[in-house]
Amino acid sequence: MFKLTSYTRVGLLGICLAAASCKVPAIVSPSENRSVPPAYTNSSDTTNTAEIQWRSFFTDKNLISLIDTALQNNQELSITLQEIEIAKNDIRLRQGAILPSVGVRGGIGVEKVGRYTSQGAGDASTEIKPGKEMPDPLMDYTVAAYANWEVDIWKKLRNAKKAAVTRYLSTIEGRNFVLTNLIGEVASSYYELRALDNQLEIVKQNIEIQKNGLEVVKIQKEAARATELAVQKFQAEVLKSQSLEFGIQQQIKETENRINFLLGRYPQEIVRDKGTFTDVPPTAISSGIPSQLLANRPDIRQAELELAAAKLDVKVARAEFYPSLGISAAFGLQAFNPSYLVKLPQSLLYSLAGDLAGPLINRNAIKAEFSNANARQLQAMYNYERTILNAYLEVSNQLSNISNLEKSYDLKSKQVDALTKSIDISNDLFKNARADYLEVLMTQRDALEAKLELIETKQQQLNAVVNVYKGLGGGWK
Repeated sequence: MFKLTSYTRVGLLGICLAAASCKVPAIVSPSENRSVPPAYTNSSDTTNTAEIQWRSFFTDKNLISLIDTALQNNQELSITLQEIEIAKNDIRLRQGAILPSVGVRGGIGVEKVGRYTSQGAGDASTEIKPGKEMPDPLMDYTVAAYANWEVDIWKKLRNAKKAAVTRYLSTIEGRNFVLTNLIGEVASSYYELRALDNQLEIVKQNIEIQKNGLEVVKIQKEAARATELAVQKFQAEVLKSQSLEFGIQQQIKETENRINFLLGRYPQEIVRDKGTFTDVPPTAISSGIPSQLLANRPDIRQAELELAAAKLDVKVARAEFYPSLGISAAFGLQAFNPSYLVKLPQSLLYSLAGDLAGPLINRNAIKAEFSNANARQLQAMYNYERTILNAYLEVSNQLSNISNLEKSYDLKSKQVDALTKSIDISNDLFKNARADYLEVLMTQRDALEAKLELIETKQQQLNAVVNVYKGLGGGWK
C-alpha cells in the first residue's frame, strides 16, 4: 500500500490551495476624470488669491481677532482634530499587524484522569525517582514566550497600512476644509452684523424724519390745511418704522449669538466697527485658472485621497482569495512541580509551526467583500469627480455674482441719491401745499427701502468675495 510522506502531504495541500486561488476576480480599475475647463473667463492669468493667507486677505482687525478665537475654541474643529488622532492610531494598528506578535504567558493548572485509562495506568506506573511514582492529581506549571506572525506574501497587510496612511492624510485635508468653511462663516456673519448695525441706524434716522413730518401735518391740520386722515397716515408710518427697528434689533442679537457659537463661547457683545458699512471696499480677487483647484481645494484633495484609499482596499480584499502563511513559535519552561522548572534541559518547552491556510469551499463572503470594495471604489471615484465639478461651479457662480453685484451697487447708489434729494423736495412742496401727503409718505418709504437694499447689496458683495476666496481654496494655509 502506498504511503504518503509528510512532505508529500504538504505539497498536495499547497497544490490544492494554489488551485483554489486560481479563479480570483479581476480588479476593476476605473480612471477618474480630472479635466476642467482651461479658464473661468477669457483670462489665463495664474495669479490666485487662494495663495494669500487669511490674515492678509482680511483687513478688519476686529474680524481677524474673531477668527483667531474661532480657530482656538470652535467645537467642530476640535471634533475634526480628534478624527485625525483616530486615523493616526489606525496606522499604528495596521503597522502592528505586519510585525510579529510576541508575548509572555505564565500558567498553572491541575489534571486528574481516570486510573483505569491508558493515560492513568501509564502515569501510575511511572517513577520519577526510584521508589517515587508520578503524583496524582498532576499539576502543570508553565512560563513561556510565544510569537505569531502572518507572512505578508501578497502585500495584504502592507496595502491595508497604506490605506490607513492615506485616510490619515485625508482627515488632515478634512480639517483644512473645516478651517476654510469656519473662516468664511465667521467673516460672512461679521459682515451681516455690520450691515444690520447700519440698517438700524438708517431706520432710526428715518423715524426722526417721519416724526418731523408728523408734527408738520399736525400743525397743518390745526390750520385746516390737512385732514385727520393725513395725520393717521403719518402716524402709521412712524409705527411701522419703529416696528422694523425692533425686528432689526432681534436680527442683530441672533447674528451675535451665531458668531459666539462659532467662537465656542456663551453670548456676549461682538466687538466691531460700527462706521459706515457702505464705505468698505471689496477685496480684489484674482481667480487664477481652474486646474489650480486640484491643489488648493482641501475637499478635492480629501476626495482624491479617499479614492486612493478605496483602490488599496480593493487590493486588500482581493488578497483574501489567496492562501495565508502563518508562523507560530513558543519557548519556555514547563513542569508539574515548580522546583523542576529550573532543571534543564528536561523542563524546556519549545515549538515552531508553519500554517498555510486558504479558502477552498464557500467563498461567498470573500466575494461579497471584494464586490463591496469595488463598489466603494466607484463611489469614491464619482465623489471625486463631483467634488471637482462642484468646486468649479461654485467659483464660476461667485465670480459672476461679484461682477453683477458691482453693477447693481452702482445703480442702487444713484437710486439712493435721487430718493434722498426727493425727500427734501417733497417736504418743501408739501409745506407749500403743492404736493399731497401721500407723495411725501411714498417718497420717504421708497428712500428707506432703497437705503436698506443698498446695504444688503454691499453685504452681498463682501460675502461674494469671501465665497470666492473660500471657493478657490483659500483660508487654510
